[in-house]
Amino acid sequence: MTTSTRRAVLATGAGVLVVGGAAVALEVRPVRSRIRTTLGIGQVADPVPSAGAGEPVFATFDSAARARPVTWGWATPPGVAPAGLPVLLVLHGRGDDARAAFTQLGVHQFLAAHVGGGGSPLAVVSVDGGSSYWHPRANGDDPLAMLREELFPRLHDTGFDLSRWAVAGWSMGGFGALLLAREVTAGRFPTSGELVAAAAGSPALFASAGATSAGSFDDAADWREFGDLVPGPATGSVALSVSCGVDDPFREQTEAYRAACDPAPAGGIGDGAHTMGYWRSLVPGWLRFVDARLA
Repeated sequence: MTTSTRRAVLATGAGVLVVGGAAVALEVRPVRSRIRTTLGIGQVADPVPSAGAGEPVFATFDSAARARPVTWGWATPPGVAPAGLPVLLVLHGRGDDARAAFTQLGVHQFLAAHVGGGGSPLAVVSVDGGSSYWHPRANGDDPLAMLREELFPRLHDTGFDLSRWAVAGWSMGGFGALLLAREVTAGRFPTSGELVAAAAGSPALFASAGATSAGSFDDAADWREFGDLVPGPATGSVALSVSCGVDDPFREQTEAYRAACDPAPAGGIGDGAHTMGYWRSLVPGWLRFVDARLA
């Protein structure tokens, strides 16, 4: 490769590497994104507001669907009781749990700020989903059944109004939110209420079964059934908001998902990477987005 060719590769973000006389496609954008992230270029580090929110409430139940104890938590705006509140279910990313939505994302503080600024009261709920990508697995772990058959009855018993509800998530949880929206619109996730909105930040969407992260799907057939969301995005009455950072490894598949949707989802591609700071920056928009559809 000549010096001028190398310069062209760096200028365009993609090029050709000659190996043993054969031309091999070379994608250098991920390298550039790592450099940008390291230097802090185009990054988002949104802090959690100090909005006077109360502490979230946590409880644990023995889940038959997941064959293990499962913790769930909820928060309401300051001074507002659960009775009659609609629910935003927040699905966590891989390696996190029910507490991460509050301890890392700070959704209860953002909720307090949202209502303090004139938004309608609602409840935010989170639950342990493990690392199984929010879908049934060959080992019997079934987070979807846990949500439908075990979490939702507990939300009802707590007094929440599930006639209209919404879901949001980040990374693996962003994928989970879009999967849940697809399963609902396809009639495979029956509930007594209506899912009206789904919001995803940096959804963990993979281009092929071979590109998936280790352990996220059982095999290629499992990915085709539950993981390949781009050819069949959620349709119907569920409003979508799908966002990703320009330096996020899931950017291209997020763009592909957005392009496959009709109508186009809210959200978009902007500054940021696969970081908690970027996901925090999305939460105020998520709350406004679901508020307009839950009201």
